[in-house]
Amino acid sequence: MKIVVDLTRCQGYAQCAFAAPDVFTMRGDEALLYHPDPDDTERARIVRAAAACPVQAILLEREGAGQRQPGAGAQGAGPGPDEALKRTGRIVIVGASLGGLRAGLMLRREGFTGSLTVIGDEPYPPYDRPPLSKQVLVGQVPGRRTTLPRRDEVDAQWRLGVAATGLDLTGKQVRLADGEQVGFDRLLIATGVRARPWPNEAEAGLDGLFALRTPVDADGFQQRLAAGPGLVLVIGAGFTGSEVASACRELDVPVTVVERGAAPLVGALGAVIGGIAAQLQRDNGVDLRCGVQVEALEGDGSGRLRRARLSDGSTLDVDVAVAALGSIRNVEWLEGSGLAAGEWGVACDAGCRAFDINGVVTDDVFVAGDVARFPHPLYDYQFLALEHWGNAVTQAGVAAHNMVSAQGERWPHLALPEFWSTQFGTEIKSVGVPTHADQVVIAQGSVPDRRFVAAYGYRGRITAAVAFNQSKWLEFYAALINRAAPFPPSFRTVDQPSDGHPVAAEVPDRPTPEATVVVTGHRPSERRATFVGKTYL
Repeated sequence: MKIVVDLTRCQGYAQCAFAAPDVFTMRGDEALLYHPDPDDTERARIVRAAAACPVQAILLEREGAGQRQPGAGAQGAGPGPDEALKRTGRIVIVGASLGGLRAGLMLRREGFTGSLTVIGDEPYPPYDRPPLSKQVLVGQVPGRRTTLPRRDEVDAQWRLGVAATGLDLTGKQVRLADGEQVGFDRLLIATGVRARPWPNEAEAGLDGLFALRTPVDADGFQQRLAAGPGLVLVIGAGFTGSEVASACRELDVPVTVVERGAAPLVGALGAVIGGIAAQLQRDNGVDLRCGVQVEALEGDGSGRLRRARLSDGSTLDVDVAVAALGSIRNVEWLEGSGLAAGEWGVACDAGCRAFDINGVVTDDVFVAGDVARFPHPLYDYQFLALEHWGNAVTQAGVAAHNMVSAQGERWPHLALPEFWSTQFGTEIKSVGVPTHADQVVIAQGSVPDRRFVAAYGYRGRITAAVAFNQSKWLEFYAALINRAAPFPPSFRTVDQPSDGHPVAAEVPDRPTPEATVVVTGHRPSERRATFVGKTYL
């Protein structure tokens, strides 16, 4: 029996932990962990737990999966082109992960009965990535058992273990690594991201250096943790690195975290809240070193990792390390396709339609998930690229609906970004975009108690909120963000600090992605853009 908990929705009521304690556990006040693939003997308890959840955040594999439901949402005005597409069209999804699976489910629920092909470069069926840095590392569940539920409901041809290598927009063909081509009427690009590798190729091959992106990565690292290493080195203190450090401390394994920034999570939450996260790590026994970098990794004669040299001149004797260096968007296969795709992702409009290189939206190519870069009206129509579980789910649903809907029936993707992280027994959740801010204030709760909500503002309006073990409040703050409420927030709450006042958010400047193109032609009908490899002054 496979389950997944939508932790963007979960508010830590813990009813599931009471109903099925062998499957759901609470760490600290609100940090929920769960077994994504429990034994069938737990089925009755899990069903009761799902029914008892006040916010209905538990998603179960349904009985009778795999049955197509033609006609669901298929009523239309007549046999127009959109209805013909629904009945007999060909849709291809490139990306067999969370976003691809959710899009496939939505297509079938919208009444699409045509041919559906899902292409994925990894050999695994769609799996849930958040448990890889949490439940898997502490030994609660093997990485191979993080498969997502409901795959059989999609009724698709799954082409797993074969990468897409090219896209012919004119001929509507996806080229595959095995030499085949797959034709489409509509295409969804949901290729996501991959872990950024260690930059030194020779050092990257050392035995004991891990990335953390796939079930195989997580299982391999968990085996090293179970063996009781003398010291684990975590390179990078973003969410993945911080969660790895948390797992190490839960297993009583010594861990050093090296972060080149001023504090953990600065890139996502700013230096003020990052400083609180830093103290959380140190309070739990992490040797956190900020403002330094790993300059070199060294191995012994047999190629096993043994030492790390830091930029401050110090060295660390280590035999296991995790490179948590961020991610790279999987867009190389789109080179030369004519789409606006680069290291920033694939640009699309709020309806998930991809832009071509000239900035014109396409009608038959859609984008969703980590690889998408889209405008959000709440954030001055800036283009956002979000590597969030909730965004992949919501945007994939919007894209799938729009792929089989008439122009006047399409939805905009206007959901507020949300994410969560479970570390050191603390549930950290966010709504909105904390980096779109110039000030932050502790709006309620207590920082020393690690139970508070921080509200972020930009030019006098609230733009985001971050909660430490206070997730039940985020729905209220989401409503404030949606209606552009003034910042700092002015309201009476049960525990509003009497001395709370806004301070600079200390959000780091982000480099603006650059699309390097040349434009040729004179008349409007002739003007065209072309990507170039270098610029000339």
